[in-house]
Amino acid sequence: MPLHLERIEWMPSPPLAPDDGPIDIEHLERMTLGEAGLKREVLAMFSAQAVGLIGTLATLPSDAEAVAHKLKGSARAVGAFRVADAAESVEAAMHNGDDPAQALAELGDAVAQVRAAIDAILRRS
Repeated sequence: MPLHLERIEWMPSPPLAPDDGPIDIEHLERMTLGEAGLKREVLAMFSAQAVGLIGTLATLPSDAEAVAHKLKGSARAVGAFRVADAAESVEAAMHNGDDPAQALAELGDAVAQVRAAIDAILRRS
């Protein structure tokens, strides 16, 4: 019986390790279908959301693990993989009952870097 092979088109997965910048632009382009207006809108929304969620996490609310999870998902969607990894560390620390101070500091740094990159992208466009 002969084999029948068929080519299936698929979208590649995001990289396992982030690229050199705070935002994986290729991933962002795929997620926004290459539409410049949508890219600007998504980046502006993520930047505002990240600031709000960092502020919330600073108070260590009872739902801090869920807040960190939300930030992790949003960061992955826009290609801010360092922010996602840092948010995952906060989420894990909260889940394990560990002191989240170091993870929160790293998350704050990652968010600051990605927001600076977003500001530069929005100024250019």
